Amino acid sequence: MGIADFISLLGGIALFLYGMAVMGDNLKKVAGSKLELVLYKLSGTPLKGVLLGTGVTAVIQSSSATSVMVVGFVNSGMMKVRQAIGVIMGAILGTSVTGWILCLNSLSGGSGWVDLLSTATLTGVVAVAGILLRMMKRKPSRKYVGNILLGFAVLMYGMTAMSSAVSPLRESQEFIDILTTFSNPLLGILVGLLFTSVLQSASAAVGILQVLAGTGAITFQIALPIIMGIAIGAAVPVLLSALGANISGRRTAFVYLLIDVLGAAIWALVFYAANAIVHFTFMDTIMTAVTVALMNTLFRFATVLVLMPAIPLLEKLVVWLVPDSSGSQLLERHDMDRLEERFLQHPALAIEQSRLVTDSMAEKARDNLLRAMHLRLEYSERGYEQVDEAEQLVDRYEDKLGTYLMKLTGRSLTPEQTEEVAKYLHTISDFERISDHACNIADVCQEIDEKKVVFSPHAVHELQVLESAVTEILSTAIDAFVNGNLQLAARVEPLEEIIDGLCDEAKSHHVERLQQGLCTLNQGFVFNDLLTNYERVADHCSNIAVAIIEVESDNFDTHEYLNSVKAMKDASFERYYDEYKKKYSV
Repeated sequence: MGIADFISLLGGIALFLYGMAVMGDNLKKVAGSKLELVLYKLSGTPLKGVLLGTGVTAVIQSSSATSVMVVGFVNSGMMKVRQAIGVIMGAILGTSVTGWILCLNSLSGGSGWVDLLSTATLTGVVAVAGILLRMMKRKPSRKYVGNILLGFAVLMYGMTAMSSAVSPLRESQEFIDILTTFSNPLLGILVGLLFTSVLQSASAAVGILQVLAGTGAITFQIALPIIMGIAIGAAVPVLLSALGANISGRRTAFVYLLIDVLGAAIWALVFYAANAIVHFTFMDTIMTAVTVALMNTLFRFATVLVLMPAIPLLEKLVVWLVPDSSGSQLLERHDMDRLEERFLQHPALAIEQSRLVTDSMAEKARDNLLRAMHLRLEYSERGYEQVDEAEQLVDRYEDKLGTYLMKLTGRSLTPEQTEEVAKYLHTISDFERISDHACNIADVCQEIDEKKVVFSPHAVHELQVLESAVTEILSTAIDAFVNGNLQLAARVEPLEEIIDGLCDEAKSHHVERLQQGLCTLNQGFVFNDLLTNYERVADHCSNIAVAIIEVESDNFDTHEYLNSVKAMKDASFERYYDEYKKKYSV
């Protein structure tokens, strides 16, 4: 094997890996953006987990990608370790599908029409079909299918290049002698492990083994330990992904390694013990691409079949092997833990988790404002401290969500996903500002308590009406956001105008009372501060409602929307306005 052949081999491996990546990415897109969500929502039982793990891995063509995804699920609290074990078993089995696809490379033609069955002809037809679909940009689905076909063609060309590069090894006695040493089970497992660790892909390692099988130098006793080693080596990228994960995430990653090691150990002991007694006659059987794929599938299937009933024991074993010295499993998991960096590779998952965290932020902002408003009626230092603590928490929500969403915008998103991310980016600042106003209101209530400020009965009545209206607009806006309810969102703007009118009316009445000597300056300052904060809260509620409505219309021109609504005064706006005007009158 000369330098040119070696370079050709490396080029073939590169094309193979690239083609596999293109196929996997676009298969996932064709399957739909909710593929990952289905994985964690429907994997409740071990059997479901195995089946779903197998299916998802067969689609995305990577057991490591599926397992890394699962590590993220467990790390964020979306999935339990026991539940994840079944999915990982499915991923281990599902990755064997690639080997069967690669068997197409062994097709050979003959004369006449039979020549159409050759690998070169098949690959050429697929490549032409792929580029034609790729050029049709009308429908994204056609583009994705075209990319799948092109990825397959590149993969097959890579396999062909590797086969051509290693063909001179058929006559190399040195090569055959080296391979013979791999018949030693321990050495074969080690070689497979190291090879897969370097390639970061079990499918690629199996594919190269299938290519080498084409030289006629790979026997059953050589292939079996290498297949076992490949399975163990596939755990390396999963273990690397768990760096920085919590204890549950690390245990989940270790499960992948544990299953493969146990599978290799069990079947190695069983097989080689039996061979020592029976002396199997097929040990020197020459392997082909098909028999390598069959061996890989049978080994993985047998491993899953034996270990699946022992999932509870595997969970206990991994807990024992990966102990939690910090006791972190006892700590309450925070909502923000859902914002897993690993999910950024899967936008549908990342957006779903962002939605849940944003909803939680909205609820906390609402609760904080209601807590602050209650301080006017019943002030306590502990209540004041709780408002401040909640505000700091909401600030952390905004910081982490904003950073996470900005990272997400740099990913490949569908138009619908882009709109949803934009909605969250527009609204989190409003939720944070609502919580800020809660702090301002708490400060005013503290001042009222310290200075023993007592409002006149009329002023108290105005505040009660205004606070009722603010409570309703806040709940309406947040409920509309959480539930995506456009009808509720349409109610916000009319009520916001009512609140503006109530604030103006209350300020006017305050000036009259001040002129009549019915209230003092101290009363006036805190009264106006309350009105200002309530008015600002209503403004932010309006912004939230507008964001919900404008996402549906693909338009984020907030000012234009508000101006048009107020100018047109459509029937629904007028109806809601009259309803709220009767309800909140002073």
